[in-house]
Order: sequence, then structure tokens, then C-alpha cells
Amino acid sequence: MRNILPLFVKHARGAEGRAAGASQPPKGANSSTGLPGIGDTTVAKVLAYAGDVRRFANAKALAAFIGVTPRQRLSGSSVKGKTIMSRAGHSELRRALYIPGLVDRRHNPVLKMFGDRLSTTGLAPKAVVGAVMRKLAHLIYGVIKSGQPFDAKFNHSALAFQDGI
Repeated sequence: MRNILPLFVKHARGAEGRAAGASQPPKGANSSTGLPGIGDTTVAKVLAYAGDVRRFANAKALAAFIGVTPRQRLSGSSVKGKTIMSRAGHSELRRALYIPGLVDRRHNPVLKMFGDRLSTTGLAPKAVVGAVMRKLAHLIYGVIKSGQPFDAKFNHSALAFQDGI
């Protein structure tokens, strides 16, 4: 919580100013994360629910905290179910990332390509949204941890093996 409070105050003041009718940001502008689909409200919710995301050891730990990690259903050698989303994490934070996951599935070039690839393999549409939410949690962690805004032209092809699905 050392350095996260000024960030939260900055986003809260920006949201108050826009709600009061102050000058609107330019069309197409995003929050300070630079992630398409992630606005000030989502940033405020992530900061409020998760706190300082830099406290997590890695992006997988943040995804597990949110509850968007895959869980396999196995019982011995005879019963094998489909892989589902864990949902063992923070339900409000998961709810806050659902609509941004839908938006990013269409408008974020990195996540659009990721979602299209999963759809062509036959994954159910809601499972694709869950996978996009997990990838979005990884991107949020990376943006906050590095301090750099999101770059869609980053070499994501080298990271394709880390999909986890």
C-alpha cells in the first residue's frame, strides 16, 4: 500500500472530474494503463479489491487470486470432466473484469487473436471469455509491475506457449 494510494487517488479524482462534467478525454483515449477496454472504473475496482498487485509473486498468482485459472475435473482414472474456470477467488473482482474481457475480446488486437485461436479449436464462447479474462489479468499485472503502458505491437508471438489453455 506504500505507493498505490497516490495512483488510486489520481484515478478517483479523474473519475470525479468527468462525472462533474469537466472536460472529457479525447475520443479513443484509455486509462493510464493503455489497455483497450480498461477504463477508470475498472482500474479503481482492481486497485480497491486487489490492492497493490505488485505484492503477488507473478501474474499467475494474481489470476489465481481473481479466480480465473483453469481447473481440471478428475476423479481417479475413470472420471474425467471438462476443464472449467476455478472461481475460487475474489468474485467481485472477477465480475469487474467480465465486461472488459468481452470488450477486449473484440477490440484488443492481442486478445482478439488469442480468442479467435481458442474459438477455432472448439472452445465454448464463455470459456473463451474466461480465458481472455485470465490473459487480461496477466496484462494488468505486467503493465502495473513494469510501469510501462500497454503496447499492442509487443512481440506476443514468442509468448504464445504461455497461454495455459
